[in-house]
Amino acid sequence: MKILIFGGTTEGRLLAQALSQRGLPATVSVATPLGAQELSGLPGITPLVGRKTTEEMAELLKHFERCVDATHPYAVEASRNIRAACQAAEVPLRRLLRGESSHEAGHWVDSPEEAARWLGERSGNVLLAIGAKGIGAFQDLDRERLYPRVLPVVESILACQQAGIPTRNIIALHGPFSRDLNRAMLEQYQIRYLVTKDGGRAGGFEEKAAAAREAGAELVVIGRPTETGCTLEEILSWLTQE
Repeated sequence: MKILIFGGTTEGRLLAQALSQRGLPATVSVATPLGAQELSGLPGITPLVGRKTTEEMAELLKHFERCVDATHPYAVEASRNIRAACQAAEVPLRRLLRGESSHEAGHWVDSPEEAARWLGERSGNVLLAIGAKGIGAFQDLDRERLYPRVLPVVESILACQQAGIPTRNIIALHGPFSRDLNRAMLEQYQIRYLVTKDGGRAGGFEEKAAAAREAGAELVVIGRPTETGCTLEEILSWLTQE
């Protein structure tokens, strides 16, 4: 069975680990070298680095028998492209879902843009724990009050700079972050609002929510897109079928 997994997420890594433990080889397509590093040392798992167009995905899929979309819950465009590529290459596809959504109190919105509009009517410093891709939605706010927490890679730093974020405000660290570390950051930068995605347990949502409560910061949550798919156990059962 020739297996291709798209996504260097927590779910993608867990699937790769499970396949490796079962002696089932797989190729995992990840966007960055960092994603490949996190797969290092897994016997039978081959990382493939670099973002791909739908056409490039379809060409790659010609060499595989089954495909799993393990991209981030908010990577709607990537999932759409993977579906189109699998249809073009006639390769069966399954979507690996992240665990259940959270039900934490806070101000819930549907998009980074909606969060930015809501924050525009309020004062106070903002910790943006949403990844680098969403930073641009907040560039009309006073950049001095914005503290984006992003991965320590060139792409993330460039996204912050393009949005006009002062260098001293950029928090470039690799998570996951404990409740105590989250709280320390909120207190250090006098954060009034913590903006996050509904990443569930895998995304450290509980630790962020608890830290916000303890530090007196208000949680602003960008809700997940609605989607259907399979659990890790269901994916493994499908991939181990003859």
